[in-house]
Amino acid sequence: MSASSQRLPAYALFAAMLAMAGLPIYIHAPKFYVDQYGVSLAALGGVLFLLRLIDVVQDPALGWLSRRLRNRRALAVALGGLVMALSMLGLFAVTPPFSPILWFALTLAALFSGFSFLTISFYAQGVSKAGSLGDDGHVRLAGWRETGALLGVSLAAVAPVALLAVSDKPFAIFAALFACLAVAAILAMRSEWRPAMVAADTGFREILSDPMARRLLLIALLNATPVAVTSTLFLFFVESRLDAPGWEGPLLLLFFLAAAAAAPLWSRVAVLVGAKQALMAGMALSILAFGWAALLGAGDILPFVVICIASGAALGADMTLLPAIFAARAAEVSPEAAEGFGLWSFVSKFSLAFAAVVLLPLLEASGFQAGSDGLPDTAKTTLTAMYAILPCVLKVAALALLAATPLDGPDARPAMKEA
Repeated sequence: MSASSQRLPAYALFAAMLAMAGLPIYIHAPKFYVDQYGVSLAALGGVLFLLRLIDVVQDPALGWLSRRLRNRRALAVALGGLVMALSMLGLFAVTPPFSPILWFALTLAALFSGFSFLTISFYAQGVSKAGSLGDDGHVRLAGWRETGALLGVSLAAVAPVALLAVSDKPFAIFAALFACLAVAAILAMRSEWRPAMVAADTGFREILSDPMARRLLLIALLNATPVAVTSTLFLFFVESRLDAPGWEGPLLLLFFLAAAAAAPLWSRVAVLVGAKQALMAGMALSILAFGWAALLGAGDILPFVVICIASGAALGADMTLLPAIFAARAAEVSPEAAEGFGLWSFVSKFSLAFAAVVLLPLLEASGFQAGSDGLPDTAKTTLTAMYAILPCVLKVAALALLAATPLDGPDARPAMKEA
């Protein structure tokens, strides 16, 4: 049966829509509010972290809600998409009617709530869908889903920069494009939320009580944080460390296109050698790339192009294989596992908030000022350490933990019970 007849392209489109509202928000929104409204980096970091603290309660609760609404999930998803579209327009296309930092907080809270509900429902539905695709269903679905997500990230990362050439309000146009994509994605997936395809859920306690699932969540946290760190600091690193203003858009596009191109290749490698081995190779590639980035200075654009390609390819492994591994385990522990994906969603977003609340104030304290021509050496050193060295340390820890996790053998469950 072809991918088209299995409606896998619809999953790719929906994933692209979600991805446009995920990682790129952390890339663009802080700098947009700094440049447009003069909001401090420390204040923005504090708001992002506060929103993630709310997610400690909200995401598992949204997982419960997703399960309770499984017979009306198509309508619930449509409403969630509407909330996301309106929030994106409010964030980027509407001049704050009151304090910019408060408007930033309110619009992002609504955007993240819709994002969380749709992500949880989408990944939980994917567990059911993968079960109908055969033995390699989780990896096959992840290949389509995460490739779509990476294409969405690529579009969101470069669109505001590209639109600047044709409009003085590129972010407003970006928000309108997102709203249109949200409508298209919801329509494409409308027949996939059939209640018959959704099994009863046993709750997130079953996920947390399983040692293997807990280990995978910890690996996900360690592995996602380097991506969060580099995404949060990417624009600042290119502009102020490489001294290459104007290159941010092309380099971001190259990074995410490399990830999108590599994602289906990692899926094929995983089928051949196993998901764990393929993921470890991707993590090792990421460590090498960011280790090299620590050596760069002003004008080193060509080496950074190579780093963007390599680190982007490594991101393709992260986004494709680890969610597939977790989904397969969640399917064993708790059919559908919407609450389990509430935990997964929280882990992914917490890493981004951690990066914002810790790194942005530290960077500001070091004397860093966005767009400044005369940064002190301490600011440049701090930026390099945060952008390149810290991700390497975290990736090494994630790689070591993954290597010690027996995922592939039939004795994985007993071994993890002893851990």
